[in-house]
Amino acid sequence: MENIEKNKNDIQDGNVFLGIEFGSTRIKSVLINCQNETIANSSFTWENSFDNGLWTYPIKQIDLGLQQCYSSLKEDVKNRYGISLKKFKAGGISAMMHGYLPFDKNDELLVPFRTWRNTTTQEASETLSSLFGFPIPQRWSISHLYQSILNNEEHIQKINFITTLAGYIHWRLTGEKVLGTGDASGMFPIIKEKNSESTYVKDYISKFNNLIQTRNLP
Repeated sequence: MENIEKNKNDIQDGNVFLGIEFGSTRIKSVLINCQNETIANSSFTWENSFDNGLWTYPIKQIDLGLQQCYSSLKEDVKNRYGISLKKFKAGGISAMMHGYLPFDKNDELLVPFRTWRNTTTQEASETLSSLFGFPIPQRWSISHLYQSILNNEEHIQKINFITTLAGYIHWRLTGEKVLGTGDASGMFPIIKEKNSESTYVKDYISKFNNLIQTRNLP
């Protein structure tokens, strides 16, 4: 049975945890207590669009979806407990893995978000899989990047960094351009070093750099 008063006190004390998940058709948020019990939740419905031969979500819709989903969660807390959600102990972001979000040095998105759903990177996927001796799916970020290079896309010369949807949301919320191990493993192959830290496979990085060295990229 839900303990209304205890949950209310936990919310007021900030002794709760926030999770937000960006799925393919809905953005979902959940608030849990220290017993891992759901005490509030909300969702925002969205859908990808097929634009210029690619599946995408407008960047403004990503920001709007995050705002609306969190706003609805606060409303759910208000309706359930009669108080406002003002703080929480920790939060986590989960989102569709893989995909391609390239930004320039001014942090401007260079091309629309290319989701995991796109299957336009077969040439890149096959070339990299053979080069590394390791399977590189079409949906991985490195496949999208290399296919863009093969296609001589204009934005390639302007790339400062690339990230995933979860990486983008984390950056928007914290100002930090980082990825968790799970998301990183959908960008480029990773390996666990002897010190237990995970990192990108250096040998594969060298092979990729050698592969594109004649392209005169920045």
